[in-house]
Formats: sequence, C-alpha cells, structure tokens
Amino acid sequence: MKKRKIYLISFILILSVILINTLLTTISLCAITPKLVSTLEKAFESIESWLIKLATPMAAVAIGSGLFMQKFSFGDEEKIRMGKKLVKTSLFAYAFILVIDLVLSAIESLI
Repeated sequence: MKKRKIYLISFILILSVILINTLLTTISLCAITPKLVSTLEKAFESIESWLIKLATPMAAVAIGSGLFMQKFSFGDEEKIRMGKKLVKTSLFAYAFILVIDLVLSAIESLI
C-alpha cells in the first residue's frame, strides 16, 4: 500500500512538471508576437509612411506660398518678413520630419 502511494505521488509530480513545462513554453511562444502588438506596430508604420508622403507636398506648398508672398509684396516689409519666416519654418519642419524618420529607421534596424 505504501509503495503504491509513493508511485502515485511520483506520477502526479512528474505529470505536473510536464504540464507546467508545456504551459510555460506555450505562454512564452505566444508572448513573442502578440496580435495586438503586431497590429499596433503595423498601424504606426502605415501612419508614419503617410506622414512622410504628405510632408513633401505640404512643405512644397508652404515654401511656394512664402516665395510668392515675398515676390508679390510690392515693397511691404511686413509681407517680405512674413514670407521669409514661412519659408524658414517650413524648411525646418520638413527637415525635422526627415530627421525623425531617419532616427526611427536607425532604431528599428538596431532592434
């Protein structure tokens, strides 16, 4: 009777170790790429690509508006200053967007 009890306890212990090992392996495999994280990652990548695609024409329109404002100011110093400021800020914003894209690409390649 005592021997049977030892076998039963040993069997339950071995079975529980195998079950825990299987559960931990399954959990770790599921944690590699959860669906929600991969979905959010794809969404942020598409948003980033749309921002880059829209930034170029927006910068071109802003620079063109600033240059036309300078050209057709008819000597008004305030319009000339405003046109220069518009050109400078749009160039700075476009360069900032490109630098952020470059930094994010570098970080992504390291990960």
